[in-house]
Amino acid sequence: MLALALLFAGTMHGWAQQTGPQQTRPEQTRLSVMVYRGGQNLPLFVAQEQGFFQKRGLSVDLINAPNADELPKGLVDGRWQIIHSTSDNAVKIVDVDRLDVALIIGGDNAHNHIIAQKDIKSFADLKGKTIVLDGADTGYAYVIYAILEKYGLKKGDYNLNLVGATPKRLEALLSDPSNKAGMINPPFSIQAVRAGLADLGATVSFIGPYQGPAGYTLRSWGREHSDTLVNYLQSYIEAVRWTLDKANRAKATEILARRLSLTSDVAEDVYAIVTGETEGFARDGKFDIEGFKNVLALRAAYEGKPPRDPQAYLDLSYYDRALRALNEGATR
Repeated sequence: MLALALLFAGTMHGWAQQTGPQQTRPEQTRLSVMVYRGGQNLPLFVAQEQGFFQKRGLSVDLINAPNADELPKGLVDGRWQIIHSTSDNAVKIVDVDRLDVALIIGGDNAHNHIIAQKDIKSFADLKGKTIVLDGADTGYAYVIYAILEKYGLKKGDYNLNLVGATPKRLEALLSDPSNKAGMINPPFSIQAVRAGLADLGATVSFIGPYQGPAGYTLRSWGREHSDTLVNYLQSYIEAVRWTLDKANRAKATEILARRLSLTSDVAEDVYAIVTGETEGFARDGKFDIEGFKNVLALRAAYEGKPPRDPQAYLDLSYYDRALRALNEGATR
């Protein structure tokens, strides 16, 4: 019996040496992040699929926003902890909804284009016509108002049809020709042109720099989960770097096509836009202060009050920590 026991023990010891200690995956911190569907989410897709979140102990779920009104509600009840949407949404949440949120990272200038029916040859043709919007007092609405005013049309010279987020705006333009124009971002702007609609130009070519999609969260949540937030931002920055590296073009295009249900040629066009010099992602997700000042100026112009100091809406300390740690790690 003793010999048998020794043999069994030796066998188990050998098996343990072969297999090593049993590996257990560390518990992941789950985050829910609210986004608008579109090509601007490529860094988030990349961070999920290339393991940038996972290696920092994060499991991130992306939730598509139906409209701007839903954004603050989910922050309050905890359905999501972070939002990536136009920076103006954060301003409205602070000023109107009275929630203490802070912008924590940049993104891009929104890649928005003014898309119109084929019979609209110029902005002047929109007098008396209907324009589709997400809401009447959102940042993108103010961009539309400013562009039209530049071409001689004031509020009241055209009608508004408030239909919701970008996919719904494209659907409204395609399904009803009486809806004459709207502001659309990729991939929907590309699909719109391929479906026969006209592209009147990129919004930034009319209004100048603009801080479009940016990340923000409740200040209280950031304070209570600062390490988690820094890890999240590190993952995002790393994903932006990966995305902008043209060596990853084929994989990035495949991710876009699969995650947004696009044909490969449309996905390639989206990738070209979001990585381009004019409309592409900001390096390292840097927040565009000058673009944000323009956001605040537009909102102030249509609300009839002076813009607040941009710093009232910002807390880039987590971003600074994340970027510093990434750069220090790269030099070791």
